[in-house]
Amino acid sequence: MTRMTEVAFDSDGVTLAGNLWLPDDTEAAGGAGGAGGAAPLPGVVVAGTWTSVKELMADRYAERLAARGYAALSFDFTGFGRSGGEPRDVEDPARKVRDIHHALTFLAGHESVDGDRLGALGICAAAMYMSDSAARDPRVRSLALVAPWLHDTAVCEAAYGGADAVAERVKAGREARARYEETGEVEYVPVVSATDPRAAMPYDIDFYLNPSRGGIPAWPNRFAVMSWADWLGYDAICLAPRIAQPTLLVHSEDAAIPDGARRFHAGLAGPKDFLWTEGTQFDFYDREPQVTTAVGAVAAHFARTLPG
Repeated sequence: MTRMTEVAFDSDGVTLAGNLWLPDDTEAAGGAGGAGGAAPLPGVVVAGTWTSVKELMADRYAERLAARGYAALSFDFTGFGRSGGEPRDVEDPARKVRDIHHALTFLAGHESVDGDRLGALGICAAAMYMSDSAARDPRVRSLALVAPWLHDTAVCEAAYGGADAVAERVKAGREARARYEETGEVEYVPVVSATDPRAAMPYDIDFYLNPSRGGIPAWPNRFAVMSWADWLGYDAICLAPRIAQPTLLVHSEDAAIPDGARRFHAGLAGPKDFLWTEGTQFDFYDREPQVTTAVGAVAAHFARTLPG
C-alpha cells in the first residue's frame, strides 16, 4: 500500500506541481523508514516521455516504487500540466534538467527522505534528462532508465527521415522561436495525430490517442514547434562517459532506438547493467508484464546501489 501527497516546489521562480508517493508499510523491501521518527527512506525522482504530464506514466512508476519502500517524486515540468511557467508545452531539454535539479533538492530536504540516498528514474525521453542530471549532480547516487530514448545527431537523422528532414524541422523551430520572441504567440501542432502530417509524431499511436490510456484530459496533445531546434540538437549519448553512478537500462529490441541505448550503455563510465526484455515502446508506459518487469528490475537496482 502507498499514500500520495500533492506537493509544490520552486524551480528558478516557477512553482512546479508534484506527487510524493510514500509507502504505508515502512518495512517494505527498499528500506525501512518514513516520517514520524522512523529511519528516512531512499528517494527517487521519476519522469516520463517528452511532452508528458506526471499522470501519463511517471505516477504509475512512482507509486510502484513507493510500494517497494521508496519515497518517489513525480512532477510536471515547467510549462506542463499543473506546473507554472511560460511558454507552455515547450520541450526544452535544458529547462527540464534544471527542473530535475530542483526536484532533487525538494526530495533531499523532505523529512521522510535520506538525502544521501537519491536515485533518478527516466522513462523514454526523460532518460536523457535524468542522465544529464546524473552527469552534473553528484546527489544522484544511482540511475535507472526504462525504454530509454537516447539520441544524438545520427539517431535523430535515422528517426526523422534523414539530415534534410531534420534540418527542415530545426529551421521551422527557429522560425517559431523568432515569432514567439517578436509577438508572444506560440505555434502549436499535435504531438500525435493519425491525420495531421504536421504532428510531431504523425502516426496512429494508441497509447496517446486512447482515452483509457494516455489520451487523458490532463495531457493536451500539444507540441510547441519552437521545440524542434533544442530537441534535435540535444546529444544525450555523449553524456555517458561523464556518468560514474551505477546505471541500469531496461529495454527491448522492439522498442524505440535500441541502438542508441546500446551506444550509451557502452560509453558509461561506472558500473552498469542492461536488462533486455520484450515489448514495444508504449508497452513500457502502462502494459503488463512490461511495467512490472521494469519496476522489479529498477527497484532491485536501487536496493543494491542505494543501501541503507
